[in-house]
Amino acid sequence: MRTFSSICGQSLFCAKTGEELGTVNDLLLNDNGVVTGLVIDKKGWFNRHLFVPIDAITGFGHESLMIQDIKDASIYHKKKTEHHLKQGKEKLSGRPLLTSEGEKLGLVEDVYFMEELGTIVGYEVTEGLIADIKEGRKVVKTEHPLTIGKDILVIQL
Repeated sequence: MRTFSSICGQSLFCAKTGEELGTVNDLLLNDNGVVTGLVIDKKGWFNRHLFVPIDAITGFGHESLMIQDIKDASIYHKKKTEHHLKQGKEKLSGRPLLTSEGEKLGLVEDVYFMEELGTIVGYEVTEGLIADIKEGRKVVKTEHPLTIGKDILVIQL
């Protein structure tokens, strides 16, 4: 289990060619809050982003990630049925997280996910800078999928 912030910015390599494909830029989730893949910032100035499905990643190291073949990565095209954690107008980071009973838990800062399964198991939430300094950020664990609404995110505890 790891947080997205622990892999953001890491290099992605192809095991077959030894080529560095780029760096991890964002985490993609479907409408049910399940991780579908990663957006990779491809090396070079005019290169487009790549999409790598979460199940194509064969290694999650401390400094880099690995895929078996360059064919496992494709040019990234945004779909309406996916959500970004950190980038874009509709990103999940910074949005309010509420329980299904209506209790506000804070604003989503990061996610904890199981690399092999692409399942989110917890959300790191903040209640603001002062609260973070005094108490630290909270981690809210759940086994149920996230409901991604237009304005808020809802979890069942």
